[in-house]
Amino acid sequence: MAGLKEHIFLIGFMGAGKSSTSRVLSHMLGVKEVDTDAMVVEKEGCQISEIFEKKGEEYFRNLETGILDDIKGMEPCIVSCGGGMVLREENVLKMKETGKVILLSATPETIYIHVKDSLSRPLLNGNMNIPYIKKLMDERIPKYLAAADTVIVTDGLNPKEVAAKIADTYLKNITK
Repeated sequence: MAGLKEHIFLIGFMGAGKSSTSRVLSHMLGVKEVDTDAMVVEKEGCQISEIFEKKGEEYFRNLETGILDDIKGMEPCIVSCGGGMVLREENVLKMKETGKVILLSATPETIYIHVKDSLSRPLLNGNMNIPYIKKLMDERIPKYLAAADTVIVTDGLNPKEVAAKIADTYLKNITK
């Protein structure tokens, strides 16, 4: 399989399927996959929930921005982004400079099903319910849509089906 011409950034709300889809898509295309949250955890040596608790959200967001600089120097790959990556315009510009941005979208109900048993979602701690998820999603949707080159709805699809949609849509445009 030929390599990618540019990165493919998967964005979207937590639980939309970015990490699982990126793993499948990277295997499908035979290219590397990176997860920005995992890169932050590796760099800091602790979980994201600890970073939020001890150093705050702003510190975490600064780490995310730095990770995008690291990714810029890599061979084009599949990048699974943290749910808040698009909250900073600077991050969106960095992604657009080096790749295509694909929004994986899902309903609050689907998100809830995917995250309800997770203890590693600091923004949902104490608020693990559909109305709160919907409120957070509503705040972020304009930023997600502004950043996205395309949108793929993931409700009712498994990661393999989502990856196939991405590959079908972009295969002719993303490989060299």
